[in-house]
Order: sequence, then structure tokens, then C-alpha cells
Amino acid sequence: MKDATTMPSISPVSGTGSPAPASTAGPAPATARAVPPMARDRRMGWLLVITGVIGWLASGTLVLEKLEVLKDPNHVTVCDVNPWISCGDVMKTWQSSLFGFPNMFIGIVAFAVIITVGMALLSGATFARWYWLGLQAGVTLGFVFVVWLWSQALYSIHILCPFCMIVWAVMIPLFVWVTVRNITQGAIPVPAGAARVLGDSGWIITALLYVAVIATIFFAFIQVFAGTSGF
Repeated sequence: MKDATTMPSISPVSGTGSPAPASTAGPAPATARAVPPMARDRRMGWLLVITGVIGWLASGTLVLEKLEVLKDPNHVTVCDVNPWISCGDVMKTWQSSLFGFPNMFIGIVAFAVIITVGMALLSGATFARWYWLGLQAGVTLGFVFVVWLWSQALYSIHILCPFCMIVWAVMIPLFVWVTVRNITQGAIPVPAGAARVLGDSGWIITALLYVAVIATIFFAFIQVFAGTSGF
């Protein structure tokens, strides 16, 4: 009888030998987490393109109207409806040129970048983590700026600009879903449980923000809705 030490070993590939060392199995990478469909590249690309185009058109319209106002201070803009809804009156406030030039020029540039990133994603491009973090920083600053403009319109200027409101509207899903994408795909490190909850709540958060905006507009202009404004 042959000595046992001379018998050939059984390859682990067959599944009958010794299992592979436990050290070869590592945790699943961040990109292997459950990512909501809206946070995946193709749908994210469409979201960026759609919100970018809408925001760019609204900003572009405001730029054209601003140029007309600069040429003729008495120019009536396309959204001058009444004392409470007037792009022209908002354009004459200092808040409309916070950085020394009209705010809408920021929108023209920023939304062009958003459209470009969205088109790149739809064409199959991939971006490094630092790029997504840069986009996150830009979208977050844009969202904070829009929130400030919204608060000024409601509680300081007391006039609504319809095209500005369009920009508010597109910034909400843009900010929410870029953030969800970066968290669920690991660009922004958070605990897996928190990432999963956030990924499942993206549209709920978006809807709640819309409800908050509508509610604040209603209560800020309640005298108009109630017919007691005298207008």
C-alpha cells in the first residue's frame, strides 16, 4: 500500500478539497451595495440632462429679460403679472445681483455643466470619485443659494419670480439625487444602513421639499390667497 503522503492532493477547484482561506474574501465594495435605480448612471444622466435643460432655459429667459430691463428700466417682462408675481420687480433688488452681476448668469454656466455631465453619463462615460465630490459641492452650494433666494423672495422682497421658481423646482431633485447617488455608490462614506434608508427615501425627501416650498409660499402670501391683500 502506498504511503498516504505520496497520494496527490485534490484541487480546490473541484469543490471537494479544502476551502479557500477566509482571508481571501473581503467585504463587498461600495459599488456593490443596493443602489436605487434613479441613482444609477443612465437614469442619473437623464435626470441631469432634463433638470439642466429646464434650469438653463429658465436662466436664459431671465438673462434676456434682464438685458431688456437694463436697456429700458420701464420694460415689462413676460412674467410681470401683478404686484405679487413679477420678474421685473425682483430684478431691481440687490438680491438679484448678490455677487455684483445678475444671478441668472450663474445659472447659465452651472446648468450648462449639469447638462454636459448628464450627456457624458448617457454616452457611457465614468467619472472618478473626486469628480463626483466636486459635482456634489457645486450642487450643494447651488441648492443653498437657491434656498437663500427663496427665503428672500418670500420674507424680504415679498414678490415671486416665476422663472426663478422654475430654477428652485429643478434644484430640489438635482440636489437630492446627486446626494443619494454619491452616498449609495460610496463616494460619500456613510454607514451601510443609513445609505440604504436614504436610497429608499429619495423620492419621499424630494416630495417633502416640494410640499415645504408650496406651504411656505402659501403662508407667506396668505393675504393674497384669502383675497385680503387689497389687490
